[in-house]
Amino acid sequence: MADMKPDERRERIASVVRDASRASVDELAAMLDISHETIRRDLAVLSERGVLRKVHGGAVDFRTALESPLHDRRATARAEKLAIARRGAQLFQPGDSIFIDSGTTTGYFAQELGKAGRFTVITNSALIASELSNTPAPSDVYLLGGKYSAEGQHVLGSLVVDQIAAMHADHVVLTIGAMSQAGAAMDFNADEAYVARAMIGSAREVTILADSSKLERHALFQVCQAVEVDRLVTDKAPSPGLAEILAGAGVDVVIA
Repeated sequence: MADMKPDERRERIASVVRDASRASVDELAAMLDISHETIRRDLAVLSERGVLRKVHGGAVDFRTALESPLHDRRATARAEKLAIARRGAQLFQPGDSIFIDSGTTTGYFAQELGKAGRFTVITNSALIASELSNTPAPSDVYLLGGKYSAEGQHVLGSLVVDQIAAMHADHVVLTIGAMSQAGAAMDFNADEAYVARAMIGSAREVTILADSSKLERHALFQVCQAVEVDRLVTDKAPSPGLAEILAGAGVDVVIA
């Protein structure tokens, strides 16, 4: 498809994003067999025309962009995320201290964790803090401070990272944008990736919650390598190739 005319190529890109609600630069470049730079220029043109919305690492459908991104993501693979959240909550003991980053799956996880007992939780998500504070046995919740994003209902930035560095927890529970074929955890948002990295550096054990659609995909920003992960909770067994890499890195794969 490298010989397509610009207008034809952009129409194809718009169609892909419209059908899938979102697409990454990596996915579009591979699909159309053209450079990442060309994809980024095309996305900029389409964004200016109001056809789609250009975001970190790719684009989302314009109709989706008009709604809260968090609300939209919570509706995607909801059954799988709920199953992962329930199974994930079973892996922790009341009294554990846990960093929890912002995300749709970790939001569901917080709901389930709140039913399991009292914990000490440090989070950058206002949604997660609310979930864990409004339970019969509310956990001790530390809400990190920083620049607030209304879209994600979370705080990000260097102030958040600095606060995390001053704390040490038993666990960190993360949601990610993608996990590569090499087992690297990745995200589409740089600030979210920085927060996740900081939490990993201040926790004893790392648990990642990711539905199977995230596996063997790529995002722009790396969060950590497979060897830094202790557990992956997902809804389907990874492919044999990824499973072998995760096993070699010592990752315990838990199927919800």
